[in-house]
Amino acid sequence: MPSSVKALGQARPPGASMAPQAHCCSPAAVQRRLPILAWLPDYSLQWLKMDFIAGLSVGLTVIPQALAYAEVAGLPPQYGLYSAFTGCFVYFFLGTSRDVTLGPTAIMSLLVSFYTFHEPAYAVLLAFLSGCIQLAMGFLRLGFLLDFISCPIIKGFTSAATITIGFGQIKNLLGLQDIPRQFLLQVYQTFRKVGETRVGDAVLGLVCMVLLLVLKLMRDHVPPVHPEMPPGVRLSHGLVWTATTARNALVVSFAALVAYSFEVTGYQPFVLTGKTTEGLPPVRIPPFSVTTANGTVSFTEMVQDMGAGLAVVPLVGLLESIAVAKSFASQNNYRIDANQELLAIGLTNVLGSLVSSYPVTGSFGRTAVNAQSGVCTPAGGLVTGLDLLPLCLTFLLCFWEVQYGILAGTLVSVLILLHSVARPKMQVSEGPVLVLQPASGLHFPAVEALREAFLTRALEASPPRCAVLECTHVCSIDYTVVLGLEELVGDFHRHGVSLAFVGLQVPVLRVLLSADLKGVQYFSTLEEAEKYLRQEPGTQPYNVSEDSVPEHKIALLKA
Repeated sequence: MPSSVKALGQARPPGASMAPQAHCCSPAAVQRRLPILAWLPDYSLQWLKMDFIAGLSVGLTVIPQALAYAEVAGLPPQYGLYSAFTGCFVYFFLGTSRDVTLGPTAIMSLLVSFYTFHEPAYAVLLAFLSGCIQLAMGFLRLGFLLDFISCPIIKGFTSAATITIGFGQIKNLLGLQDIPRQFLLQVYQTFRKVGETRVGDAVLGLVCMVLLLVLKLMRDHVPPVHPEMPPGVRLSHGLVWTATTARNALVVSFAALVAYSFEVTGYQPFVLTGKTTEGLPPVRIPPFSVTTANGTVSFTEMVQDMGAGLAVVPLVGLLESIAVAKSFASQNNYRIDANQELLAIGLTNVLGSLVSSYPVTGSFGRTAVNAQSGVCTPAGGLVTGLDLLPLCLTFLLCFWEVQYGILAGTLVSVLILLHSVARPKMQVSEGPVLVLQPASGLHFPAVEALREAFLTRALEASPPRCAVLECTHVCSIDYTVVLGLEELVGDFHRHGVSLAFVGLQVPVLRVLLSADLKGVQYFSTLEEAEKYLRQEPGTQPYNVSEDSVPEHKIALLKA
């Protein structure tokens, strides 16, 4: 391996510069903290049109949802609306996913109901404290913990969310009342009360579903516009395209107009939300005490009352938002920055508490609407000290309570261990061909760091260059790592360069073969890989398939 080898303790986040002068005030660092600066200079009228349609669609969707979620949280309906708008402005500047929308969700509303006793003051204070915890995690760069959310977990969450959210709409579709929120009870009570279906609600719901389906099919089959088309045809095409793209907003508006028409005539066949408090919420600091009929509850007592909610709510909020962001980033081929997402959601909750919001997070349902509507935008001494941190923390806290000291020291030790798994050291060789060798095993939390290292050092170079992943120390991989490697090979292919593998051990090769990955090429030695990637004659790669794997490895694989 060439002499220009460096140790990479951690892959740098998106947008970080390779130059030594890339400090906290450098343009790259500022852009990383304000992602809006990355896409705003290239903003176009086409993006504006698509973003306007998507924003309108989500806006019309969030109004009835927010009113319903406030009911789930046990709060007056206006608190759902108060919780729905702050995230839009904060995420515009700080978010790294073009699809995610922040606001009230079913899961978060259930948690708020459980931990705040249907008391608005508790809910607002919980939003403030949750935001502070999330901001602290972002500033401490604890986003690596979220890399431990593997692909099966994300797919499981999104699948369960799809089923839960979808089935949860049946009671509204049929106009059923008093259906519990817990999923299994909800299924049971929905089927038990299906005979109580309200005809008006069922008809309106089915008509809306049919309209959405027809408009979606029209969108999928609209022919492309050609310059030679007459102006009238192009105008008609534009109207059809706008209507089919804004289908969610149109259908919500249609349903609201129908309900209003019946209201005016004095006949109401639908279950309506009812009246809510008018006007914008007052801007004020969160309540750090609350007066009840039994006296004043202090801040300390409120915190004690909320108890585990101060840990559960911010963590579940982060997991839900990151899972949604990762899911849509994978579908739409872009990357998110977990630390930046922490800052965005944390600041949203802190600022939202000033306008009487309860805790919010990334919404799966509204993010899906956003995506479907075509949205386009949103050192050495320190390491040495972290070996000492568990000892110091345990020592100091043991003066307070021995059990707290042991627990805190253990937790910090676990965090350090997890960080080393998620951000393994990597040996990097710079040259015409980039060579990157993980210094330890490759586990699924480290996939994002590995991909980031290749993207910033090879694909974002000018021009992009070929690279080698030296896998001598990688003795096993899992499903998430396979998916990450497949995406990485695809990234290189789209940039017109190659990624080669060297030192594949038999267990790793066996998994790659069973996954049937396309385009994965590997070599017996690093010299062969570099020679091939430099386009020198005389060397050919092995493809990961039964037909091209060397015979001696086939024997080992079948052993």
